[in-house]
Amino acid sequence: MRAVRLSVVTAAATVAALTAVTGCAEKSDGKGEGALSVVAKDDSCTVSKKKLPAGHVELAVENKGSKVTEVYLLFPDARIAAERENIGPGTRATITAEVKAGSYDIVCKPGMKGAGYRQKIEITGGTTAKRSPEMDKAVSEYRTYVQAQADETLPKAKVFTDAVAAGDIEAAKKAYAESRIGWERTEPVAESFGDIDPKVDLREDGLEAGQKWTGWHRLEKALWHDKKLGAEEKALAPVLYKDLLDWQKRVGTAEITPTSMANGAKELLDEVATGKVTGEEERYSHTDLIDFKGNVEGAQKSYELLKPIASKNDPALTASLDKQFASLNTLLDKYRADKTSYEFTSYDKVGKADRKELSDAVNALAEPLSRLAAAVTK
Repeated sequence: MRAVRLSVVTAAATVAALTAVTGCAEKSDGKGEGALSVVAKDDSCTVSKKKLPAGHVELAVENKGSKVTEVYLLFPDARIAAERENIGPGTRATITAEVKAGSYDIVCKPGMKGAGYRQKIEITGGTTAKRSPEMDKAVSEYRTYVQAQADETLPKAKVFTDAVAAGDIEAAKKAYAESRIGWERTEPVAESFGDIDPKVDLREDGLEAGQKWTGWHRLEKALWHDKKLGAEEKALAPVLYKDLLDWQKRVGTAEITPTSMANGAKELLDEVATGKVTGEEERYSHTDLIDFKGNVEGAQKSYELLKPIASKNDPALTASLDKQFASLNTLLDKYRADKTSYEFTSYDKVGKADRKELSDAVNALAEPLSRLAAAVTK
């Protein structure tokens, strides 16, 4: 969720809560077979190895700096093979990816901004990890799901952008949240391209130096905070639609693996914890619970497709995930008109105690979900 940038203080507090429940990540010592240790500091990013065999690669990350950081494994064309955001000072995280032979970059971004610090690594050998027919089926069905979400988003986005371009504030407000649901369900795939997410889903406090602010949240601010649509905002509407059309056309080329599906599910829960529960994501429209539901639905879809594999390797884990997904969905149902509606309570009307209850339910799900990638690759 590079669209939402927490302040260092807020992020550190949020990360502390997350790391308390992501046990498998924090217990990793980075010394497992094939593991690559990554040490992130405020002014450097070092790796323990420069060559690894193709297949399942594990990055054991330790943040020894004073800032919240994020770490990426990038393909040669700058697409994201794997990532982990919001790694707090003094904490560890484990990133698992399935990669082919080639040159890759490990990137650490202290403060979660700027170009960061890079290390090149080589992945040797010609093949990735072996996949079972069940794995191939899960990947194929997830690819179909992601494409369907993009295809269904475009007409909804057109309703929104046409309303903005026409200067119809009320129609644009009505169409805004629904136009984002498909994106929220599949956001890790969209983020993997690197250049699309900053154009369409960036928050104002996530802007890099010299970067123009475009996308949904630029228009959200105009609609709810500024309460007006000037010439600049109207001109940005077709730009958003064009960028989403680019996403729709490119999503079929995304690199999707069983581990990226599992990691993506966990990323979606992290986004809920660091952006939706805090009210940071939709700070003007307060439609956070709609995004929240979309993130949970996307995470659950990945899990359900991987469940036949994970249940054989770790039945206790899938039993826990079934329970925690059901619990979180039941809790979310309290905030909408009916179970088929996306009319959720405005998040500014959700009190502190209720937000805490939502946060606790997310954390209870995040812990077992953080172990899904390992269960799939056993």
